[in-house]
Amino acid sequence: MKPAWLNKKISLKDCAAMKRALRLLRVETVCEQAMCPNIGECFARKTATFLILGKNCTRNCSFCNIQKAKPLPVDRDEPERVARAVGKLGLEHVVITSVTRDDLVDGGAEIFAQTVKCIREKSPQVKIETLIPDFGLSWDALKIVVDSKPDIIAHNLETVPSLYKQVRQSADYLGSLNLLRLINKMAPGLKIKSGLMLGLGESQEEVFLVMKDLRSVGCDFLSIGQYLAPSKQHYPVKDYIPPEQFDYYKEKARELGFSRIQSAPYVRSSYLAAEYLF
Repeated sequence: MKPAWLNKKISLKDCAAMKRALRLLRVETVCEQAMCPNIGECFARKTATFLILGKNCTRNCSFCNIQKAKPLPVDRDEPERVARAVGKLGLEHVVITSVTRDDLVDGGAEIFAQTVKCIREKSPQVKIETLIPDFGLSWDALKIVVDSKPDIIAHNLETVPSLYKQVRQSADYLGSLNLLRLINKMAPGLKIKSGLMLGLGESQEEVFLVMKDLRSVGCDFLSIGQYLAPSKQHYPVKDYIPPEQFDYYKEKARELGFSRIQSAPYVRSSYLAAEYLF
C-alpha cells in the first residue's frame, strides 16, 4: 500500500483536452506512454515531453512502461510536426526524448538533430532539452545530437550499478557514464543532466556514489524521484522513500556541486524541466 505522501490525483479532464490537441497535431508524448503520475499537472500547464521515433522500444527494461516491440520505419516528417506542436502549444521549454532504437545505425540521432533544427527555425526563443538513449554508445551518433546544440542534453542513469542486471538489462552503467563524459568533452559548457529512481532496493551509500560519479563526468543537473511500478508485471517497488530522505539527498547533491537538483517523491526527469535553467 502506498504511503500518504504518494496520493497525487490525475485530472482526467485536463488530460483529455491536452490529448485531443496532441492527436490533432499528430505527435506523441512520453507522459502518456510511460503513465507519468504528473501527467495531469503538466497537461494542465500545457507542457509535455515529446516522444519521437515511434512508440516501440528495442530494449526490455523491467521498470519501464514503454511498449517493447519491433519498431516501425522512421517517420521523416516527425521533426516538422513536433516543431509545429511546440509553436501551437506556446511552449517555452521543450523536452524531446525517444524510445531506444537499436535497429538504426545511428540510434535515431539524426532525427533528434532534425527535431532541434526544426524547433529552432520555428520558435527560436524556446529552450530545448534532449533526453537521449545511449545510442549504442556510439561517438558518431552522440556527436550528431551535440552538434545540433540543444540547451540541455540529458541521459538518465536511472539506478545504481548493482541493480542494472535486474532493472536495465540491456544497458551498461559505465557506458552511460562515459556517454555523459563524452558530451562534456565534445561541448564544454553545455548543460548535462541525469536522473535517478529510488525505491528499487538501492542503499544510501550507493546513491551517494552515483552522485559522485555523475559529478566526476561534468553532470550539472540531477533529478531524483520515487520509482512506481506501472503494473504487477514490472519490477516491484522495494521501498517507499520518505520526503525528508529526498530532501537529504538534495542537500548532499548540492554539496557535491550540482547546480540544480529536483528531489522529491513525484520528481521525474522532465518534471519542472524549465526550472533547471533559472
